[in-house]
Amino acid sequence: MNNRIAVREFLISRRARITPAQAGLPGGARRRVPGLRREEVAVLAGVSTEWYTRLEKGHIRDVSYDVLEAVARALRLDDEERIYLFDMARVARAETPGGSARECPATAARVELPPTVQWLLDSMTLSSAMVTSKKLDVLAINPLGRALYAPLFDSAEQPNLARFHFLVPAAREFHGNWEATADVLVGLLRTEVGRAHCDQALHDLVGELSEVSGEFRARWQAHNIVINYRGTKVFRHPFAGPLTLAYHSMNLPIAVQDGPMLSVCTAEPGSADEERLRMLASWVAPSSAGRPR
Repeated sequence: MNNRIAVREFLISRRARITPAQAGLPGGARRRVPGLRREEVAVLAGVSTEWYTRLEKGHIRDVSYDVLEAVARALRLDDEERIYLFDMARVARAETPGGSARECPATAARVELPPTVQWLLDSMTLSSAMVTSKKLDVLAINPLGRALYAPLFDSAEQPNLARFHFLVPAAREFHGNWEATADVLVGLLRTEVGRAHCDQALHDLVGELSEVSGEFRARWQAHNIVINYRGTKVFRHPFAGPLTLAYHSMNLPIAVQDGPMLSVCTAEPGSADEERLRMLASWVAPSSAGRPR
């Protein structure tokens, strides 16, 4: 997606969700927009209406960080949305004056995971652990993770969390809270697109899912951002039964460029969920360790 379009759509969506009352402004009887007007955001940010209008058209390249901070406060952006806005400004600054993006060194060659990453995953015997790429391909997984996500691996030779969730009917039965997981997955992709201005594979995935899935498309247009990826996942496993697991994801730096993401799911100690995880772990043969095929 063009960076200017992403900036414009994001700012418009954030402006539309704030009412004049929330911003401490008079509402008035006749308003043609659901949220704040451009001139009202400009007043709150301490800039001219003409200047803010230009920013909302996507011209973010030469905007100072102090002004972006003022706009973020005016639009009541949370921490993740603020990071996303600054990421898009960084992407714009990486463009040439004519508007074309410079070549990204990170896309020249795929960075392979070192063997130590798989060793790390395999050492987690009572947690499901996987490493995913920016576009949510599963790059590595431990035996318990493969057992937990068995429907995902049954669906594709190269498992992708987003494709499985939106394109495979079995995902609706497997995920106990399909809607919440869908929101998170789209939020993760939206965040990465804001950061990776020349990752063609990422843009292709978004285009594919937007064309095929109306539910993906609606979430994509909402411009919601997810950076801190943690919480609770609910599964309806075909063999182990219902599972409610805590999960936490973090960046896994393996190169100078932004690295993949490590995601770990585990159960509360002493709970029925832990017993079900132990049962899954007991079914895993030693030969199943290794990178997903």
